[in-house]
Amino acid sequence: VQLQASGGGLVQVGGSLRLSCAASSRIFSNNGMGWFRQAPGKEREFVGSISWNGGSTSYADSVKGRFTISRDNAKNTLYLQMNGLKPEDTAVYYCAAARGAYAPAALSGYRYWGQGTQVTVSS
Repeated sequence: VQLQASGGGLVQVGGSLRLSCAASSRIFSNNGMGWFRQAPGKEREFVGSISWNGGSTSYADSVKGRFTISRDNAKNTLYLQMNGLKPEDTAVYYCAAARGAYAPAALSGYRYWGQGTQVTVSS
């Protein structure tokens, strides 16, 4: 397994969760990374991304100001801190490794995908 996401769960509205994604060094160290999510009956959508060295981040408008993406290259681990969770954040969250050093919003820009972790926000 090259990408392993974890940290999902059930949380109340306004609560917080921190997702982690453990990656093999081969696909993590020099690659941009991203988080995506997919709700039932909907297409997978971009949540946020981070460049290979953490110097550049990008977020979907729907999560900007609430979610923070970060990475620890020494641990080959990607994180997504989610605060102020809303029911519409309920989805399966996926981590992905980009094809290059920078991570785009488009799904086609990613080569490797994790298995996903469920996040459910109850009202």
